[in-house]
Amino acid sequence: MSHLLLDITTGTIDWSRAQFALTAIYHWLFVPLTLGLAVIMGIMETCYYRTGNEFWKVTSRFWQKLFGINFAMGVATGIILEFEFGTNWSNYSWFVGDIFGAPLAIEGIIAFFMESTFVAVMYFGWNKVSRGFHLASTWLTGLGATISAWWILVANAWMQYPVGCEFNPDTMRNEMVSFFDVALSPFAIGKFCHTVTSAWIIGAIFTVAVGCWYLLKRREQKLAFESIKIGSIVGLVACGLALATGHISGEQVAKSQPMKLAAMEALYNGGIDQSLTGIAWVNPFKQPDYQNEKEPPLRIAMPYALSVMATRDIHGFVPGINDLINGYTHPDGTKEPSAEEKVKRGRAAIYALMCYRNAKKAGAEETAAKELAVLRENMPYFGYGYIKSTDQLVPYIPVCFWAFRLMVGLGCLFIAFFALVLFLIYRKKDIAQYKWLLICAIALVPLAYIASESGWLVAEFGRQPWTIQDMLPTWAAVSDINSGSVALTFFIFLALFTTMLAVEINIMLKQIKKGPERLKIEK
Repeated sequence: MSHLLLDITTGTIDWSRAQFALTAIYHWLFVPLTLGLAVIMGIMETCYYRTGNEFWKVTSRFWQKLFGINFAMGVATGIILEFEFGTNWSNYSWFVGDIFGAPLAIEGIIAFFMESTFVAVMYFGWNKVSRGFHLASTWLTGLGATISAWWILVANAWMQYPVGCEFNPDTMRNEMVSFFDVALSPFAIGKFCHTVTSAWIIGAIFTVAVGCWYLLKRREQKLAFESIKIGSIVGLVACGLALATGHISGEQVAKSQPMKLAAMEALYNGGIDQSLTGIAWVNPFKQPDYQNEKEPPLRIAMPYALSVMATRDIHGFVPGINDLINGYTHPDGTKEPSAEEKVKRGRAAIYALMCYRNAKKAGAEETAAKELAVLRENMPYFGYGYIKSTDQLVPYIPVCFWAFRLMVGLGCLFIAFFALVLFLIYRKKDIAQYKWLLICAIALVPLAYIASESGWLVAEFGRQPWTIQDMLPTWAAVSDINSGSVALTFFIFLALFTTMLAVEINIMLKQIKKGPERLKIEK
């Protein structure tokens, strides 16, 4: 693998990263609404099943149409995203394909076929199957989409926290040794729970926004009121779950990706009794001089909160960026090597691998055994052998810092909004009279997507330069292809995805303006 690094240009690496980021960002515009609306339409049809009231049937069919439009767009972008692993990241696919490919294959074979089967019954089975079977199909469609998200997030979580695998020096590949360690990794479970609950928030905000638009237009008021009520309940519950799972995710990041946490907090020098930064001035356009600055200026923080989040101890030790670069001693006395030491050991691992393979070819079994022992001793730092400068180990702090605060700040706003709407509803207030609230609900839709995308920016920017944490940096994972080809397809995808997004928004707006079928039940 290392010989390819001599030929792969910086342009190929940057364009490949840009193209994958573009595809992932557009794909994630469709996925969370699919997961969120799956819950909303399931609840609506459950109300129909329990009451037999025709209103709930019409309401659930209305939301199912919006779900279907968004679902189709998400499938198209998702397929392209998976193909890019083979076209743009072939070294990565070769190195860990035995592991990474398994959850993606299961996602396609089980989850995708499950949702594609039951979605047909959901749309075309009205009055053809029993109400109970149709309700089950609706929930199973949503469950299939959620299971699909599970396996994709298992694959992503493994890149952030590689477990259940062992490097085979004879095949030059990482091979799975425990499927259950990969599939049930604590990092995967935490990531899945936080991601899915955040998707429910988007679905809830979208539902409430559509209902508020109808109230502004004085249309379909019963559908609007019930949608706002159900959407707000789902949204408030989802916000609470996202808050809890976010805390769990933060604790896991502190253990397995301390550099990401340090970048999120702009924590240059760590220690015990660490406070959690509420706000500070981190220049969004320039990497801070973390080696010479004690902390960012104008910092306002909550005392001890970071130590509690990271270690469950008010006096817990949290390393900063400089600690991780220079090495430090844990409170229990164990020493964490410096970045330079990790680089040396990584290069020793790569050299030992080369010597091992040469010895095997020459039939020198004793030499091969010695080199294999050196390789295994230094294998935890294998990826560091590709690092040229320790500065490469520090992600771009401004993106991590501000994206995290956008996500958390908007999440707090959503909690306040849902709580206010439910307060007014249960106080028997006519929320239609609060036009400012209805307008705010509509304005929250793009903010919900900004919050969701910000979370992914933190997750992916924060683990740079790693494609696989501590195992494979991006420049060792990319395909040896012409940068011009990647740049060309980048702009093709940009035009294609933008067109798809515009088409989806246009179709969704037309369907919302058209409203539900059989409007007479709304009177």
